[in-house]
Amino acid sequence: MMSSILYASLELFKESRTIPEGETSRDESLTAALLASSRQFDRLCSKTPGGFALADTATARTYSTVGRTYADRDGVWLKVDDIGSLEGLVVEVGSGSSWSTVTDYETGPENALARGLPVSRLGTSGNWSDGRRVRITAKWGFPEVPPEIERATLIQANRLFLRKDSPQGVAGNSEWGVIRLGKVDPDVEALIWPFMAPGFG
Repeated sequence: MMSSILYASLELFKESRTIPEGETSRDESLTAALLASSRQFDRLCSKTPGGFALADTATARTYSTVGRTYADRDGVWLKVDDIGSLEGLVVEVGSGSSWSTVTDYETGPENALARGLPVSRLGTSGNWSDGRRVRITAKWGFPEVPPEIERATLIQANRLFLRKDSPQGVAGNSEWGVIRLGKVDPDVEALIWPFMAPGFG
């Protein structure tokens, strides 16, 4: 299930916290923090659950062309969910039980997969609205989890894991006193911002 995908591994998280490999007593809490952080970034970046990882198998999604197309000098483009691999990609137009395969399409942005980015639009020299709907079978997600998302997940998961020690949103010790924990870690914000920006991909 994509909703159970973690954007950073438990092993890497334990290493970042200098927890010995054989120490497993906190694995459940650590994994829960990683899972919560991963899904939080899905919501913040408007991704489907697990959308920053590549799906294992190709599945079909159907789109209405209304409000999802735009034209430029290269043709007419259909905005789609992130596609992380061209393996198993099938594009069809139609509706109900009547579908016709489309083969003369282009993917965009240009060289996206080679740059570690997903395909987020499909272009045609014709007109997508010739078909009432478009059905796309693909491996959804990113080619691989972006390193920025992995790092942000580790930072945020660590924050959530330590939250049990600061139930009122404050933390401190005898050396530097008490501080209030901010809502969003500035490093996390900087790491995920490009994936939240309008027009990304």
